[in-house]
Amino acid sequence: MKFLVVDDEAAIRETVAEALQALNHEIEIADSAEMAITLMRRNLPDVLLTDMRMSGMNGIELLTKTREHFPTVTTVVMTAQGTIETAISAMKKGAYDYFLKPFTFDQLEHLTQKIDKMRGLRAENIKLKTHIELLTTPPIIASRNPRMKKTIEIAEKVAVSDSTILITGESGTGKTLLAKLIHDHSPRNVGPFGVVNCATLSENLLESELFGHVRGSFTGAIKDKMGRLQAAESGTVFLDEIGEISPNLQTKLLRFLQDREFEKVGDTKTVKVDVRIIAATNKDLEREVHEGRFREDLYFRLNVIELQMPSLRQRPEDIPELVDRLLAQSFASIGKEPRPLNEQARQAVGTYGWPGNIRELKNALERAAILCGVDEVTTEDLPDRVSERSHLTLVPSPQSMPGLTMEQQMQAAPIQPSNHAIEAGFANVASGVSLDDLEKEHIKKILGTTQTLEEAAGVLGINLSTLWRKRKQYGIS
Repeated sequence: MKFLVVDDEAAIRETVAEALQALNHEIEIADSAEMAITLMRRNLPDVLLTDMRMSGMNGIELLTKTREHFPTVTTVVMTAQGTIETAISAMKKGAYDYFLKPFTFDQLEHLTQKIDKMRGLRAENIKLKTHIELLTTPPIIASRNPRMKKTIEIAEKVAVSDSTILITGESGTGKTLLAKLIHDHSPRNVGPFGVVNCATLSENLLESELFGHVRGSFTGAIKDKMGRLQAAESGTVFLDEIGEISPNLQTKLLRFLQDREFEKVGDTKTVKVDVRIIAATNKDLEREVHEGRFREDLYFRLNVIELQMPSLRQRPEDIPELVDRLLAQSFASIGKEPRPLNEQARQAVGTYGWPGNIRELKNALERAAILCGVDEVTTEDLPDRVSERSHLTLVPSPQSMPGLTMEQQMQAAPIQPSNHAIEAGFANVASGVSLDDLEKEHIKKILGTTQTLEEAAGVLGINLSTLWRKRKQYGIS
């Protein structure tokens, strides 16, 4: 633990410091209460060990200020034989314990062991309370935004059916959470909820993950394996990033959706299962169908009911509440007392475009909780892309603002392109340049003017995986 030892007698504070160092604790020393407060602002200790009678501010006053400004610090007071009443008074004001001077090494070791055990129980209690809160508070897809509220309302209505559902929206918007909400509100909620990310596995591994395999069907198949579809009998399987599956798997999945049966890899025996399928994608599947990369019949099988998840920048009224809840959860998960965002940090979080949506917001706040100092979260604790670009807001595309007129879309976009850019765009259209060519040139330009891929993705308003796919699609190195 980190100890701050405060005493105006050099011999006492040095003796205590040496004993604590021998017990493998970190030590700072101060010769006055005023110096102790300065040190605590700079480097928060776990334990404050202070004398009661000191020139200037005394131990009781230091205890009071510590309780007020540094509530996570455990305070122990040192006192002489004749002032035990003062020590008891200090405990009534919030001191954890006291011990008498002079003291032995064994007494000091016993005290540190008590404190360590107490702090461990406190951290465990915080984690337990956080877990209970996560189980009893609404999910982070709860919203004040009309579009999001409508999506949730429809999801709860269609949950009672067995229809296949397609959830569309950018990465990080909470599509998995919406799928889980549907499962929890359905008659299948007593059954399993399985999740398969179709973008993270090769074709062969994904086929095995979905349908299972028998021993010897391929190299490394040392025993039979049950697939996710069979394992989720009477439940729900969520297929994330469905737009990434290969043509061969598209055919096999289509057959399953039609007949609810399949064969394991390497087997001839047909397996029938009763599961509901919910799929999700951040791709435009209609465009994928039009360009021959996705089966039209599979698209219509998946898209019985479509639910659109708005991006975080389309639901700005939800950001303050999301920030407060996610930040509190982040502090609790690492056993730290919560700290608020200061005004500048809150403004940065509120004006940043969040191309990675809720997932990016959650990661940024986890980082801030880990890095923050004593009193509050500042812009220094946030990722550079959030704090440095807080004065910019990404321009939503017309496709991301359905239902708005062109005039409303232009009013909603805080950054307008230059006249030169507009003229160049019309010139390209007039000369017959395709949208793909325009997109390719724009991505190349942004990549050439930014330092990292993360920054480029932020400027473009897309996530890293989408940028990677675009580079691969257009052959951009």
